[in-house]
Amino acid sequence: MMNNIFDASLKTIGLVHVNGDSLNVINSDAYKSYIKIMYLPKGCKIKVDFTVYHTDGAALFFISPNQVLSIEDVCTEAGYFIFYNRDFYCIQIHDDEVACDGLLFNNINNMPMTAVPEPDAAFINHLFMHIESEFRLKDSSQEEMLRTYLKQLLIKSTQLWKQQHLDGVLTDQNNDPDSFRRFTQLVDAHYKKKHTVADYADLLLIAPKTLTHRFKRMNLPQPNEVIKNRIILEAKRLLVHTAMSAKEIAYELGYDDPAYFSRLFFIKTGDSPSGFRSKYLGQSTAVAAPQIMMEA
Repeated sequence: MMNNIFDASLKTIGLVHVNGDSLNVINSDAYKSYIKIMYLPKGCKIKVDFTVYHTDGAALFFISPNQVLSIEDVCTEAGYFIFYNRDFYCIQIHDDEVACDGLLFNNINNMPMTAVPEPDAAFINHLFMHIESEFRLKDSSQEEMLRTYLKQLLIKSTQLWKQQHLDGVLTDQNNDPDSFRRFTQLVDAHYKKKHTVADYADLLLIAPKTLTHRFKRMNLPQPNEVIKNRIILEAKRLLVHTAMSAKEIAYELGYDDPAYFSRLFFIKTGDSPSGFRSKYLGQSTAVAAPQIMMEA
């Protein structure tokens, strides 16, 4: 399994087949620090953070290092799992839209899944076959070839994601489809310190009302909801995956008043922080969250 790996000069990329033999290691923390891409056939059940996704056909999943991934049911056919670090392929030197924090990994819908329609499956299959071949060849050009195939995969997947989730936005010439990506990138970078729409409007050099009206025009969730959803998502992660107390989590997320934070958490989830932790940790992992929905 680990023969399919390139690791040189702090740059790492690897390929694992998704099957019964690899399930435990994929679900462990072994790849948590990496950026991850999964290509799965129909019939799979995947949990990303607190949402469960069922694949009705071939689908790609794009998982950031801060997200928690769990394959709940292995498909009848094998899939592919790519992991790589930021030194191998990331921002700055690449186009923002297909970078580590591009649409696939950081979007306002909190949607990590991209369906692969039948006409596009051949091209995606072709890319994965070539990626696997490059690992076997171990040619002197291996690093650049792997990076080239990875970029093609990200470009094609971004096109598919935009068609599936932004079609109405893209067809309206008065809209700015990149504005929500810039906003969510900023939220992801600053949500522990900046909690208001005005904070992010300042960073974007626009008025808060302009930002709010822009999102309303594009029929997107309001900026304030996006900010609060990101904060609550991180709180859920910390409650479930760490031993931090609710008070410690409140301070970690930039709230000087733990009681205010607890009220916010209750308003957004219907549970107190301690209640959410008890309920979630007491549930069987077989219990699914609502399919394909924004985090409450």
